Amino acid sequence: MTTAEEPGLYLYAILPERVATPSLGVGIRDAPLKVVTAAGLAAVVHEGQVGALTGDDADVKEWVVQHSEVVERVWGFGDTVLPATFNVIVAPGDGESAAERLCGWLTTSAETLAARLQTLAGLVELQVEIDLDPQRVAQSDPEATQLRNSLAERPPGVRRLLQRKLDTLERDAADRRADELYPDYRRRLAEHCEDLSEGRRAHPPQGFVTVLNLALLARREAVESVGSVLATIRSEQPAAEVSFFGPWPPYSFTDALDIGTVGDRASAR
Repeated sequence: MTTAEEPGLYLYAILPERVATPSLGVGIRDAPLKVVTAAGLAAVVHEGQVGALTGDDADVKEWVVQHSEVVERVWGFGDTVLPATFNVIVAPGDGESAAERLCGWLTTSAETLAARLQTLAGLVELQVEIDLDPQRVAQSDPEATQLRNSLAERPPGVRRLLQRKLDTLERDAADRRADELYPDYRRRLAEHCEDLSEGRRAHPPQGFVTVLNLALLARREAVESVGSVLATIRSEQPAAEVSFFGPWPPYSFTDALDIGTVGDRASAR
């Protein structure tokens, strides 16, 4: 029988039991890590409060980093892992401890989780962002060139109006060019990965227009090939700003890790 004082389990990741190790170190706020196993699977957790972690922005950022560090440490034990998102808590309930509920979920979901782990074996996540500088895109545009050349000759009030017109013209040119480049860039990157998904970045760099923002699921040996594609794109398109991050555990491709009513996923704000 559970009581209100029983702890919850904060979930970091799922991995095959065969590659789990008891020497995990510590996680968020130096909490000792432990492994809960069932049905050939291992869940990396720490014991703690039942509710979600809450704090100010600085605390939350630090905890997210600590969460990611644990996932990457666990990922290093083998070649596959299913990362949990930040702030997934397994609480006791229905007459069971948190560990019992987690074991029950691992057992019920074993076939799906094992299949996903097998699919992700040897794969990494890469983040690719390509943006365009509107000024450089419109550098050879005749109308933009005429506007730029006339700015210095105009009085301040007229100059401000013309500058706004020039900004709009450059932005429109970059938007059109981004639409033209997107399918080609996406196709070329897709040739070197197993899967890809559109990113969710809220805003491109200040003043830039986004061509694409992709998460790529690729084999480790394909990382260099993706880098070569991006180097070629950078040389082909001087207006492009190319960012390339990773390799990481496959955070964006772990759709099987949905623990439903067993885990509470909540904001830490």
